[in-house]
Amino acid sequence: MRKIILLIAFSLICTAGYSQKKKKGAKKAAATPTALAKADNLTAELIKNNFYVFVNNKPKKDTLVTKNFEGLKSPSDVKITPFTAKGSPLYAINWTEVTITETKLKTETATVIVTQIWDAASKTKVLDNSQTTTNIKEIVFLNNTQASETREKVRREGFEFTLLPEGDVLLKNKTQENKMIYDATLKKFVNMPTKRNKKRRT
Repeated sequence: MRKIILLIAFSLICTAGYSQKKKKGAKKAAATPTALAKADNLTAELIKNNFYVFVNNKPKKDTLVTKNFEGLKSPSDVKITPFTAKGSPLYAINWTEVTITETKLKTETATVIVTQIWDAASKTKVLDNSQTTTNIKEIVFLNNTQASETREKVRREGFEFTLLPEGDVLLKNKTQENKMIYDATLKKFVNMPTKRNKKRRT
């Protein structure tokens, strides 16, 4: 009788221990954010294929940038640069996106450099710029025959972004160059007025 009681007690202890282990294993690990860049109280994070830039104001957290990268390569070269323009504290947020489009005859690799400038205090985006460089590889058939060759070319779109030391912005491509200054009243960058030579009166 004593042996039977001991066996029943042992089996109950084993069953309880197994069920507890099963419950612990059933818990899924929470998705941990990947920190990509940080400056002052701003952080860029990747959470479940979503790219965010947060402003960490205790006790709450505000969001400046949100972009989904589902099925795309994660953003790279992420930078947050604090600077001052016309006495206003601003942040330049940069990241690179790469998209590959393939067919049997053509492959296009598009590299997009995104720059956004934000007034974090008012959560206002004051400038948005994208520069795209697309590398194209294409198989071309010659003279309607089976002979073919691979041709490569580069296509560029948009403006190259440069942040100048005084807080102004230069946007430039092969044919155009725009210098922009910050207007604190409008909360945006505007084209710098060009100086015109005044004709002297005779």
